[in-house]
Amino acid sequence: MIVVDRKSAKPLYLQIYDGYRSAIVERRLRSGQQIPSTRSLASELGVSRFPVLNAYAQLLAEGYFESRVGAGTIVSTSLPEQAAPGKPAGAPPVATSSGPRPTSRKAKILPPTKLPPWALRPGAFGIGEVASDHFPLHIWSNLVARHGRNMTARSFNYGDPMGSVVFREMIASYLRSSRSLRCEAEQIMVVSGSQQALELSATVLLDRESRVWLEEPSYRLTRSVLALAGCHVVPVPVDNDGLNVAAGIRLSPRARAAFVSPSHQYPLGVTMSASRRLQLLDWAQSSGSWIIEDDYDSEYRYESLPIASLQGLDTHDRVIYIGTFSKVMFPSLRLGYLVLPLDLIERFASIRRAMDIGPPLFYQDVLADFIGEGHFGRHIRRMRGLYRERRSTLAEHLEKELGSSIEILGGEAGMHLTITLQNGINDMEIAERAAVEKLWTWPLSPSYLGKPEQGLILGYGGTAVAEIPRAVRKLRDIIAAVRK
Repeated sequence: MIVVDRKSAKPLYLQIYDGYRSAIVERRLRSGQQIPSTRSLASELGVSRFPVLNAYAQLLAEGYFESRVGAGTIVSTSLPEQAAPGKPAGAPPVATSSGPRPTSRKAKILPPTKLPPWALRPGAFGIGEVASDHFPLHIWSNLVARHGRNMTARSFNYGDPMGSVVFREMIASYLRSSRSLRCEAEQIMVVSGSQQALELSATVLLDRESRVWLEEPSYRLTRSVLALAGCHVVPVPVDNDGLNVAAGIRLSPRARAAFVSPSHQYPLGVTMSASRRLQLLDWAQSSGSWIIEDDYDSEYRYESLPIASLQGLDTHDRVIYIGTFSKVMFPSLRLGYLVLPLDLIERFASIRRAMDIGPPLFYQDVLADFIGEGHFGRHIRRMRGLYRERRSTLAEHLEKELGSSIEILGGEAGMHLTITLQNGINDMEIAERAAVEKLWTWPLSPSYLGKPEQGLILGYGGTAVAEIPRAVRKLRDIIAAVRK
């Protein structure tokens, strides 16, 4: 019943422990059954008695074994004696045979997580990829090592639920100078990325059945957050000037909130015009609504200076601003931030404490030094030039290979652009075929709640210039094959 493998990396005592535990759970050993003595089992297995003693001690501690004076060791008499009804003895446990397994209605709202073939793959056209080979890793590593060597008692305790004060001061200074925000460090809440920021905003600001404006098309994970919150989503069309505020007012004039990405809309890549921004702010003030501004890809503009934020134009504290370091640093860092109106700080902080108490401290301190020593600003400037070259190369070869059969959208900013396809061409089929060829294009149509447009979202952040011409030619051939 118990087998040990001396070549295994797993310690002998753990092999013995796992063997007995599995035998008991699977009902091959029953309640009250006698267990060999440690000396006897050690002799049988040809091992020292010490691993056997350690395994038995653990099984006794966890209640699988009982030790009785004069009777040796037995399987605990408090364990169930029979296998589950309808299951043969020795059969492994089956989750569905253990009676009712209720879950919440909320847990059933979203479909099972099954990533499409083009998701989260490194390679040509991947969305959300950064030029990791151009990141100043040696500088970052030195800062990480410095903070690792200089950890204090503070480093081991809970930090401020809002985030490190030093880090928040760095963020506030950066946002005032680069994004024209009106903010102080006390308004900054550090989060684990824009997704947590969206969830917090929905939890604090919205009720079930709240009507909410959402860009059409939109970021699918924003839709997921609003679905879990039980909101009534009102898709508001996006055109070349961004969110159509007049259309939103016609559809739902008293919506509780509007979720927008005005600097570089995802997925179309358009920038909201100044007149639309002022219209949106006027609507929020007159209707008593909130604006959640996801400042997506705002650092990278190629035809002009970065566009000022909505929050910086807001004179009535109606905007909740969301930013992230995922694109300007690297996605696995999982650091983002909210900029909150003063009267909402405590409400957000209370919900945050209930969710996860507060953000981890270590990488906040590292990134604060990275920003404070000037590395962050230099890195953004280098990346802006690099991504400009990749964007121009991609646009040039798309026009050369696909010409009038496509329209290129959103090429002025960010780390992706979108192409629209002629009627009759299925973007899902193209994306699936492209994934076989290791082209990680995202289809545009799933970004719509209503009637979808056909197109492809092409990331270029992680795609080298030398790789782009060949990748576009492969994409051209796939589109031609689907068109036939």
